[in-house]
Amino acid sequence: MKIKKILISQPKPQNERSPYYTIAVKHKVKVDFHQFIRLEPLSTKEFRAQHVNILDYTAIIFNSKHGVDYFFALCAEMKVNLPESMHYYCVSEAVGLYLQKYVEFRRRKVFYPSTNKLPDLVPLMKKKEEKYMMVLSDVHADKHINMFKEQGIDVQPAIVYRTVSNPLDPKVKFDYDMVVLFTPSGVHSLLKNFPNFKQGDLVIACLGNEAAEAIEKAGLRLDIQVPNKQYTTITAAIDAYITENHKKEKSKKND
Repeated sequence: MKIKKILISQPKPQNERSPYYTIAVKHKVKVDFHQFIRLEPLSTKEFRAQHVNILDYTAIIFNSKHGVDYFFALCAEMKVNLPESMHYYCVSEAVGLYLQKYVEFRRRKVFYPSTNKLPDLVPLMKKKEEKYMMVLSDVHADKHINMFKEQGIDVQPAIVYRTVSNPLDPKVKFDYDMVVLFTPSGVHSLLKNFPNFKQGDLVIACLGNEAAEAIEKAGLRLDIQVPNKQYTTITAAIDAYITENHKKEKSKKND
């Protein structure tokens, strides 16, 4: 089956130089975008039900920009004034710099690992005596909290926003040759959108181990997973796969 139509489960890129557009032109394929999940904040009542008092903590951990936005929106709604002494630990430099929307960025106030990997926050966290709270979605990996505990660091999880399914328009015909998934929630949303989903020849690609585990757990065939030994980006892997696919289809026609 020749790859002609691809569904990317992410918002449509605003940048015209996106690699997805390059793939579409290069291989003459149609590329559609639809985010299978969307995020929404918890109400103050829902947050308070967790019995988490933000001001009891001296440091907040963020693993995404979404978490930053929802956390500060919640603080504003609850009229929580964060002290100047509050420290912020971020999964990456990008998230750390994003904090400048809400707090004055200072090296002694905002911390992040050079590797952009959450486990590499541990050495930074061990340098200080802090009471940590981690901002999370209702759909999150407990392994992160457990990882901190194994390192002797007590981290209080705090659910600030939720992940919900974002259904496809029922009028849209699902006639794709490839679907690209990025999260376990995206996998679950796909199956929720299509309860009688049968993969058949449909190529499934994904980014990351967690999405891969969800795909395999759902009994689906995973055709492309990154990062791998050859490719670190999903677009590079898709490009290579389509190149090989089109070569095979052309060869079949010539036989």
